[in-house]
Amino acid sequence: MAEVTLFMANATIHLHRHDLPDGLSLGPTVAVDTETMGLNPHRDRLCLVQLSAGDGTAHLVQLIPAELGGRGYDAPNLAGMMADPGVTKLMHFARFDVAVLQQAFGITCAPVKCTKIAAKLVRTFTDRHGLKDLCRELVGVDLSKQQQTSDWGNPELTSDQLAYAASDVLYLHALWAKLEALLVRENRLELAEACYSFLPARCRLDLLGYEQPDIFAH
Repeated sequence: MAEVTLFMANATIHLHRHDLPDGLSLGPTVAVDTETMGLNPHRDRLCLVQLSAGDGTAHLVQLIPAELGGRGYDAPNLAGMMADPGVTKLMHFARFDVAVLQQAFGITCAPVKCTKIAAKLVRTFTDRHGLKDLCRELVGVDLSKQQQTSDWGNPELTSDQLAYAASDVLYLHALWAKLEALLVRENRLELAEACYSFLPARCRLDLLGYEQPDIFAH
């Protein structure tokens, strides 16, 4: 069960420790984001996974190491949802989040859609493809990034941290709807889908150390 529930102006946040509750379904497409101790999946642990069905509610799963009184990555409900072929995982910069989830849970995280890839395919008139920029320009939401570099490994997360983490998934469905329409308009949806299908393999290559040098480079 949710140990903490926060009510924001336009959203509800449920914080779960260790795993998602039994029987929780978030529908066929779930927005997903992660918070980690750093940007190296081999070194920096996964601390928080955020999920939303796009209905104004966010479910946050805090993963706490055993030495701090938690269960580590023993989260079968969460891992099962991330590996479920019937659930599409909607992410922004999925290359990082998929790698982190695959490293932590030993799964193949698929199928996946990535709003950053979509933006880069159709918004070639700009180099501003960050979630904050896209939400402001396409959804009319101004996200705060104040807590982006805070300590996500602290067993006691602040309400500001929870609100920030939730905001990264609450608007992904709306953002994807805008970007999907642009992909269709510019006849690049099929190309985007091919990129998404390759993402889990691309992340496995990253985890094996093929990020640098990239095997696709000359």
